[in-house]
Amino acid sequence: MGEDPLIAAVRSGDHNAVRMLLEDGADPNAVDEQDVPALCLAVAAFDSSVADYLVSGGADAARRLPDGTTPQLRAVDSGSIGLAFSLLGDVAVLGESTRKEVLARARQWHEIGAVAMLRMRTGSSGAVERVRGRDREWSTDYHEIRLGGVAVRDGHTGVLTLVEKHFGLRPGVEELAARACALEFPDREHASWWEITKTLAERQDGETWDAAAALRAHPDPLHRRFGAEVLIFLNMGDPRSDSPSPFEQRTLEFLLGWAVAEEHPDVLAEILSGLGQHEDPRVEPLGLSYLAHPASKVRGEVASTLERTVSDRSGRWTYTREGLDAMLVLARDADASVRGLVGYQLAQSAHREPAVGDVLAELLDEEDQVARIWGAFGLAERDDPRCVDGAGRVGTVAEYEAWSWILDAPSRYEQRQKELGAPTA
Repeated sequence: MGEDPLIAAVRSGDHNAVRMLLEDGADPNAVDEQDVPALCLAVAAFDSSVADYLVSGGADAARRLPDGTTPQLRAVDSGSIGLAFSLLGDVAVLGESTRKEVLARARQWHEIGAVAMLRMRTGSSGAVERVRGRDREWSTDYHEIRLGGVAVRDGHTGVLTLVEKHFGLRPGVEELAARACALEFPDREHASWWEITKTLAERQDGETWDAAAALRAHPDPLHRRFGAEVLIFLNMGDPRSDSPSPFEQRTLEFLLGWAVAEEHPDVLAEILSGLGQHEDPRVEPLGLSYLAHPASKVRGEVASTLERTVSDRSGRWTYTREGLDAMLVLARDADASVRGLVGYQLAQSAHREPAVGDVLAELLDEEDQVARIWGAFGLAERDDPRCVDGAGRVGTVAEYEAWSWILDAPSRYEQRQKELGAPTA
């Protein structure tokens, strides 16, 4: 007798097969030859999409297993915020004992730390392996921590924050700021940092805005950057709805004043990024004043402060004359990350000036493949024959499907030229 088709589909990570099998009546609580439920296999594989399908199909996330755990607890243990979200379920139907157990487990991982917890569980004193990766389903970064044959993600602080929110708890801004700033990798791409800032953004109340603004006076620049980011997210409105933010003018005035006074480049770059969300005549001149700032991350954010006007049906934009001149300066910045960022923005702009084409052509010499991709794309969109050579210089792209429309721009250019009977190079 062969393996259960649903188990096989879960093991292989075949999302479509899992969905179709469940729609056709497969048992969502199917187990493998070791009596491990399909849902636990999805958790072990960090596959939140498969877990979503199984839970939606009726899999029991609170099923007590022989080792005393449940799929919910294993999701918390995994350190994956996406898995925890998928398996928490409807809080209204969870018993009080279940909520306490899940919350206690989340706090334990957060307070003790993933490495220490793994050592306790495995008894291993060996070396810890860390691999940085991206959760494509949630578009956030983690480190996968491997020890003693067990692997978890380092998102347990974010999992705790999610569980608290799910159960109606409301830690203060100061407490959440302390959590975020204590992360081993406190950057906005990390899943835990993202979950904390998103949780605060969802509150959309004056108390949260005031507490985030108060972090401007914190002596630690990381806390100040966190405060600025929360203000920016609050200004963007509740990510769960289309309602506009009530804080737009208040945030604009606050960030304008803060930018002038802030000296730390990490914090200043965050503030400039936030100011780029506002349409106000004071923003571009302020951004231009940092065009020669010694910190590359600040110079890179100058581009976000420049006034842009959507100029055609494609949604492409144009800059003011001063703004375009600044972009051309930044496109030849000494720092490759600045050049790449500005090149990406110019590639998608409506500007067809020869100087813009020359800058895009220069991107084809960049070491960073993404910069070369945008250089070739921008040239092709401008019917610049240099895109043909540029396509050959991009190199093999590992995730071609995700980039296909952009990578195929030079081919579309060649087809247009062929239809016109014109040479392509």
